[in-house]
Amino acid sequence: MICLLVAATVTEISPFLAYYRDTKNSLPAVDVLITGIGLTATTYSITRQIQIRRPGLAIQAGIGGCFDKKIALGSVLAIKQEAIGDQVVIENGKMKSLFELGLVPKYQFPLSKSWLVNNSEVLKKTKLKKVTGITTNEITTSKQKIGLYRDAFDPVVESLEGAAFHYVCLQEKIPFLQIRSVSNYIGERNKKNWDMKNSITNLNKELILLLESVV
Repeated sequence: MICLLVAATVTEISPFLAYYRDTKNSLPAVDVLITGIGLTATTYSITRQIQIRRPGLAIQAGIGGCFDKKIALGSVLAIKQEAIGDQVVIENGKMKSLFELGLVPKYQFPLSKSWLVNNSEVLKKTKLKKVTGITTNEITTSKQKIGLYRDAFDPVVESLEGAAFHYVCLQEKIPFLQIRSVSNYIGERNKKNWDMKNSITNLNKELILLLESVV
């Protein structure tokens, strides 16, 4: 089985790449795709890659911001469903999605009640905590937007690529799993309060365990 490993940047999976070079025989065949940051780059890169070689499993690994301060920095989470958080309109201080506006049907495939839901066996089998994610084109910093996202989506994780990954995999019927390590809390822009080192270390440990489990 070919596994497609997707990441926005090399930095996020560099420990895994070093490990894979040394112990390749103990893991499934892995194609590594660095998409670049954001929804557009991710959608294009994954779509092009699966036309070259279709995987039996796709994994997206990356860091992300967290809305829930009860979850410790460095925690690794599995994303059970995604939505594009800022594909909305704000009216009278309330966020309305394209679905609420009647512009997009809530159940139009690959959507399920307006969410991009992962129902694959690989998600069901993982022991990682399963949470909801939103993908935005802008890293959220304003308290107003944080409140609006919480009211509209009740998300745990924010990324810049997750929804694109879910969308393509669902459309192409490829089993998939998105894992995110919490590097910071949403709205915290002082990077002294981020934990990039442990979040990347923990992310890659879980990534290796995940790939070992599918051999």
